[in-house]
Amino acid sequence: MPILHWLNKDQAVKTAKQSAYRLLEEVPELSYGDQSTENMLIQGDNLEALKALIPFYAGKVKCIYIDPPYNTKSAFEHYDDNLEHSQWLSLMYPRLELLRELLSEDGSIWVSIDDNEAHYLKVMMDEVFGRRNFLTSFVWKKSYGGGAKSKWFVGLHEFVLCYTKNIGSFPDMFLPPDPDAVKKYYKYTDEKFDTRGPYRLQPLATTSMDDRPNLKYGISIPDGREIWPEKQWQWSKEKTQQALANNELVISEKKEKITVSYKQYLKNIDGEERKRKPTNLIEGHYTQHGTYESMALFGLSDKFSFPKPEGLISNIFEACTNPTDLILDSFIGSGTSAAVAHKMNRRYIGIELGEHAQTHCQPRLKKVVDGEQGGISKAVNWHGGGSFRFFKLGQTVFDEYGALNTDIKFITLAAHIWYAETRTPLATKSDSPFLGIHNGKAYFLLYNGILGDKRPQGGNVLTSKILEHLLQIKEHDGPMVIYGETSRLGSSGLLQNDITFKQIPYDVSAL
Repeated sequence: MPILHWLNKDQAVKTAKQSAYRLLEEVPELSYGDQSTENMLIQGDNLEALKALIPFYAGKVKCIYIDPPYNTKSAFEHYDDNLEHSQWLSLMYPRLELLRELLSEDGSIWVSIDDNEAHYLKVMMDEVFGRRNFLTSFVWKKSYGGGAKSKWFVGLHEFVLCYTKNIGSFPDMFLPPDPDAVKKYYKYTDEKFDTRGPYRLQPLATTSMDDRPNLKYGISIPDGREIWPEKQWQWSKEKTQQALANNELVISEKKEKITVSYKQYLKNIDGEERKRKPTNLIEGHYTQHGTYESMALFGLSDKFSFPKPEGLISNIFEACTNPTDLILDSFIGSGTSAAVAHKMNRRYIGIELGEHAQTHCQPRLKKVVDGEQGGISKAVNWHGGGSFRFFKLGQTVFDEYGALNTDIKFITLAAHIWYAETRTPLATKSDSPFLGIHNGKAYFLLYNGILGDKRPQGGNVLTSKILEHLLQIKEHDGPMVIYGETSRLGSSGLLQNDITFKQIPYDVSAL
């Protein structure tokens, strides 16, 4: 597979691994509502923030949407969009690597971009996500006209590149029923199937499917003639005969040409309205709408530059997520994706480096919780509720020499060790030394007085008594990995009990 090369790529592919692993520290005065919520707004460098999330959320994010700098050689008020080409590529590569680790096996990533870097980004994402996992380049019609001052042409579109984590696990995508479908398409009624609503006619013959001999047959009509398709029918002979008997086919003749159509009802057999497949052309949600939404939220002087409209983001979330799924945006800008996720009852994590994390994102989400009525609020019947927590990046888990920071808390170290050992996120934030079982091996952590003894080494030393206590917490007759400050069992005792002992801090490695 072709891959992209640029100045400093060798360093870029190492950046994610070499990036500092930091703690996330909550800022209670900027959080809002119930403190048990999983909704997070993080201020800080998104590379370090993504790395801090991995031990807790690797493989758990259903949808990632990002709107990174477009590298247009412009300068916007709230962020720098003037990066040299190779710098831009080096910015994106390590972040895409970490985003892929966070994405679930059935998840998808959507990246807004324009012509300046779209084609380079496509090749880069082929490398990171795998070319077979590419779904499509959505074309977003961003404007409905204007451009009189353009030198050569009027630019009306941008792209949204879409990849899956694993195309074999990715489900079908659907949009809700079109509210104008009856008026536009479903113009016929059928008393026999009135519970399925009106219908429209669709051709039964097709030329687009692969050649299949079992779909080539004649359909007998009452006057004795037999109708054959130019290539083949869409349905099997049995299904077609059943539809004919149920009066679900319409046969018409015009200028000696006979056509067979089937009735496609607005509702399926269970009475639910038929959903739509999304197309790779997105229309009806324009940059101007996003600007008006930003002005309504922040006023003319503080509006955000070229924010995405809420309708565009809701279309994406509707197509690839369900309520309570987790959504991540690591270039959250003015907070549009988090606001939309909140109104649509999705969980979310938003990351933003600049001060507008506090001046725009946090106030905007407070308004959403309080029932703000702009954007998609009326369309999704939003009236307020929910909460979010605000975080900043704190101190590093490891110092410049790779030594463990002794100030970190038990749950942070537990999540880090579990991920380093298993490459899966810690399933529970429990206060137990037992972390879990992976591939038949049980993991325990003796740290920070987890067993109740707050003396410097109390409960953190593996002794026969402590081992007995651990096996009372979780009975296990297979191999064990136990982290602690030191072991008093000796090599023979560890071997006899099938224990691998790892000493803190020396055996705790950076991710």
